[in-house]
Amino acid sequence: MYTNGVRWVRSRFRCFPRLQSVLLLVSLVLASSGCRQSDPSASPTTITLMEWLDREYQDPRNEEISEFTHETGIQVKVLPSPEGPVEQLAMWKSLLESGAKIPDVYAVDVIWPKILADNLIDLKDYVPAQEIAAHSPDLVANNTVDGRLVALPYNVEVGLLYYRTDLLRRYGFRSPPRTWDELEIMAARIQQGERAKGHKSFWGFIWQGAPTEVLTCNALEWQESQGGGAIIDDGRITVDNPETVRAWERAARWVGSISPRGVLAYREWDTQNIWKAGDAAFMRSWNGLPGPYRLGPSETPSVDAKNYDFAPLPAGKGGSVSTFGGHGYAVSKYSAQVEAAVKLVRFLCRRDTELKRLRTYSGVPTIPDLYQDPGVRAATPYLESVQKVYKETFAARPSAVTGKKYPEVSRAYFEAVHSVLTGQKAAADAAGNLREQLARITGFEAQSRDPSRLTKQKLAGAAAGPHGFVQAAMSSSAP
Repeated sequence: MYTNGVRWVRSRFRCFPRLQSVLLLVSLVLASSGCRQSDPSASPTTITLMEWLDREYQDPRNEEISEFTHETGIQVKVLPSPEGPVEQLAMWKSLLESGAKIPDVYAVDVIWPKILADNLIDLKDYVPAQEIAAHSPDLVANNTVDGRLVALPYNVEVGLLYYRTDLLRRYGFRSPPRTWDELEIMAARIQQGERAKGHKSFWGFIWQGAPTEVLTCNALEWQESQGGGAIIDDGRITVDNPETVRAWERAARWVGSISPRGVLAYREWDTQNIWKAGDAAFMRSWNGLPGPYRLGPSETPSVDAKNYDFAPLPAGKGGSVSTFGGHGYAVSKYSAQVEAAVKLVRFLCRRDTELKRLRTYSGVPTIPDLYQDPGVRAATPYLESVQKVYKETFAARPSAVTGKKYPEVSRAYFEAVHSVLTGQKAAADAAGNLREQLARITGFEAQSRDPSRLTKQKLAGAAAGPHGFVQAAMSSSAP
């Protein structure tokens, strides 16, 4: 049985060598679990959880799972997963579509509900209505597909600008940059000054430019803040426009000037490591990176908590824009331990667990009334800065409107952007090619620079657009 699983993994994921090794390990767990389940005397109940977890969150998560086991007697085994979201989604889809009985519980990114919904249970059949209603209505709506709640909200993430407060003071800047032009000027000046002092590995601005989902997030922020709009708007592909081209060209100019050439391979962990080493003045990252007062000891004293903070991302002519992210927890409809799995989901997402996590560690509430909890506000002094981001515009990836085709849409988008950043293609050519490629993938009308030139393809019944996500949380949280 295990040998057959190895052959299947190697044939199915030939293009993802790192994902193969993770899946092979999971296959071994599946096989051994199957053997244990055949023993009627096996105890206690054990369920499996599949999620991605940054290192800073591992200890707090282990504590939560220990508390869950103490409370319920149910053991939880956390299965390994690949680091990147593209590889993660491929693995999640493979396991669910194969009807695998484990994992029982899956972490589900905010852009995955429509992709995975067919293989997940409706949590409304198991979770009391008042527990569901406690979460932001927009987050619940995002996780609801055809009337079925396929995941409970767990966390919220947005793109933020981290900045070194000590370096801003040193070089005469009173506040973080409000525009991309200001960012370029400040980053260049600080970089030049630090290198003149002997810090040759110092860079002005770091971000995630690897050709994967995080580049879609970064590039959407550039594009929409420049006034280039969404990738798909009102059932039309609108990505090919002069403002999008200008945004991509601007980012390409950063490479090798205020950003290292290696940024084109950076993911979140790469930028975080550079930041903690004290080698950058500014960084684009998620609020999921523990806040400036909770990040923990740095390798470099100059990057202590008191020397950095974060702010909304710089604005262009379209304002300041942050990509919306986060995840929830879902239960596989093939699980043999549905009741136990639902208990874990409810525990991880319920109010008292979230409250303790916020008071003792880090995060952004999914439950609106927690924004006003004195303990939360005392433990997360950066929360006010995060709330400023919520008052700006969100860049919502077109997962709701494209559904199961979203992975293809995102891949086409981030590969087009990456080709511009590497200099392989001119931005105008890449945007034009992307427009036609997305038309073939989605069947939507491709809006060209000339509005009179449209392809004749159209997908009937296209979704209207993304939800407002966190408006309810913000309306109840203003200080």
